Amino acid sequence: MSARAFLDVEASATGRRWVGPGVEADRMAEAMVQETRLPLPLARLLVARGVAAADAARFLEPQLRDLLPDPLLLKDMGRAAARFLRAVAGREAIAVFADYDVDGGASAALLTVWLRAMGRRATLYIPDRIDEGYGPNEAAMAMLAEGHRLIVCVDCGTLSHAPIAAATGADVLVLDHHLGGETLPPALAVVNPNRADETGDLGHLCAASVVFLMLVEANRQLRAEGAEGPDLMAMLDLVALATVADVAPLVGVNRALVRQGLRVMARRERPGLVALADVARMDRAPNTYHLGFLLGPRVNAGGRIGAADLGARLLATDDPHEAAALAERLDALNTERREIENRVRDAALAQAEARGLEGPLVWAAGAGWHPGVVGIVAARLKEATNRPAVVIGVEGGIGKGSARSVAGVDLGAAVQRLAAEGLIVKGGGHRMAAGLTVAEGQIEAAMARLAELLARQGAGAAGPRELRLDGLLMPAAATPALIEEIEKAGPFGQGAPAPRFAFASAEVTGARRIGENHLRFSLGDGRTRLDAVAFGAFDGPLGPLLASPGAARFHLAGRLETNSWGGRNRVQLRLEDAARA
Repeated sequence: MSARAFLDVEASATGRRWVGPGVEADRMAEAMVQETRLPLPLARLLVARGVAAADAARFLEPQLRDLLPDPLLLKDMGRAAARFLRAVAGREAIAVFADYDVDGGASAALLTVWLRAMGRRATLYIPDRIDEGYGPNEAAMAMLAEGHRLIVCVDCGTLSHAPIAAATGADVLVLDHHLGGETLPPALAVVNPNRADETGDLGHLCAASVVFLMLVEANRQLRAEGAEGPDLMAMLDLVALATVADVAPLVGVNRALVRQGLRVMARRERPGLVALADVARMDRAPNTYHLGFLLGPRVNAGGRIGAADLGARLLATDDPHEAAALAERLDALNTERREIENRVRDAALAQAEARGLEGPLVWAAGAGWHPGVVGIVAARLKEATNRPAVVIGVEGGIGKGSARSVAGVDLGAAVQRLAAEGLIVKGGGHRMAAGLTVAEGQIEAAMARLAELLARQGAGAAGPRELRLDGLLMPAAATPALIEEIEKAGPFGQGAPAPRFAFASAEVTGARRIGENHLRFSLGDGRTRLDAVAFGAFDGPLGPLLASPGAARFHLAGRLETNSWGGRNRVQLRLEDAARA
C-alpha cells in the first residue's frame, strides 16, 4: 500500500499526486539539525540528496580539487594530450571540428582560448545543421585533412567511422561524451566516458568537461617538462555553461564545476558572455536558470536557424566589439527561433494528441518542420506527457528528428538499436537525448519499433505523475536568509532539483494576469503575506483556478526565489501546482 499523499492531495489541479518526505527522512533531518544546527528545510534537502550529517559541511562547500577526477582514468587521455601538445610545440596546423550546440561551441572555445594563450590558433569548423547534419562528414574531414596535421573532434565523432577514415594524412582526436558503439572509429585517440569499454563512472560529464580534463592533463604534462600552461580555472565559466545547457546532472564533479564556473562568470571577464548577458538583460549574478534559459538558447540559436559557428565564435572571442555584434545577432536569431518553435509545437502537439498520449512514446512528424527546433519541441512534448518524445522534420523524403527521454529510460541505446536494425539511416545520443535520420517511408515502422523498445524499459507504465515535495513551510519562514542557506546546497538543475515546498491552506489574494498568460498573486496565512508568480498559468488549469472569483483556500507548491526589483530583494514563490484545501 502506498504512503498517504502529502496534504492528502491525490490529484492536484495539474493531475499530480503530491509526495512528501517519509517518516524516516523526517527523523534523519531532525537528527541532522541537532548535530549541525542547520535549518530544517536545508537538512531535509541534504537527506533527500543522501548526504549524512558528518558530510554536510563538505557537501555545502564542494572543492574542485577534491572532486576532479584524474584525467588518466579515461582511456586514451594520455595519448590525446601528448599528441595535442606535440602539435602545439611543432606549430602544426590544427583544426577543431565541433557540434553546433552549446556543448560543442563551449568545447571548441575552450581549445581556442587555451591555444591563444599559448600563442597558437586553430581552424574552427562547425557543420551546418541542415546541409551536413550532426557530426563529422567525409567531405569536410577530407577537406580539413588536406591543410591540417591534427583534427580534434569535440562533442561528436564517437560513431563517425567513415568520416574519420576519410581524414587521410591527419591524426584525429575525439573528445566526446555520446554513447559509443561496439567498435571505435579509426582515430588516434577516442576520449569518451561513455565508450563501451569505460566503467561509466564519469558518464555524466558533458563534452566540455572532457575537453577540460584533456587540458588539465596537457597542463600536467607541460609542468613535467618545466613549462607552464594557461590558467584553466578562468575557463570554468565555459564548462559551467555547457554542463547546464546540455542538461548534464549536477552531481559530483559536475556540481563543483558549475559552482566554480558561476563564480568565474560573475567576474564578467569573458567578452562573449558579458555581451550575451547584456542583450539578455541579466541584472544579477548568474545562476543555473540564466545559463539554461537565457544564455544557452541564444548560443544555440546560431546552430538552430542561423550560421552554425556564431555561438562558438562568440564564446571564444577576446574582442568586445566582435562579441557585442555576435551577441546582438544571436539574440535576434533566438527571437526568430521562438516564433518558429511555437508554430511547430502547436502542430506537433495536435498530431501527437490525435495519435494518443497514453503509450510508451509520443511522436510527431511534419513536412517542412525546421530541424533546428525539433529538439526543443520534443522536450516540450516530453514535459507535457511525461513520456519519451520524438519530433521529426521531413524534407525531400528524409526525416531528421530529435528525441528526449524521461528518467529511467535509456533513449540513446534504443535509437542505436533502431540504426543497427536498419529502421533508421543513422542515430545516436545519450540516455536523455538522441538524434536520428530516417527515410520518410520508414517513420511509422521506426516509431512503432522504438515504442516497443521503450516499453520494455517501463516507459508509459507509470501511474499518475507525482510531484515530489521537500516539506511544508509557513509564509513567515520564507525569508531571504532561508534562501541563502538553501543555495549553499546548489547549484540546482538536472539531477539535483531545487527544493520544492508546500504551503498549506493558503489564502490567495490579488490574483491578476500579467503579460499574455502569466499569473501574479499573493498568498498568506492571516499573519504573513508572500508574493507568488506562475508563468504560463493561463496555458493550463492553474490560472483559471486561482484567479476565479471568490476563490477559496488552496494548498500551493513551488520553489522559492529572490525577486530583485527597484534595488530591493524580496522572496517570492514560483508556483508549480495547486489543489483546493
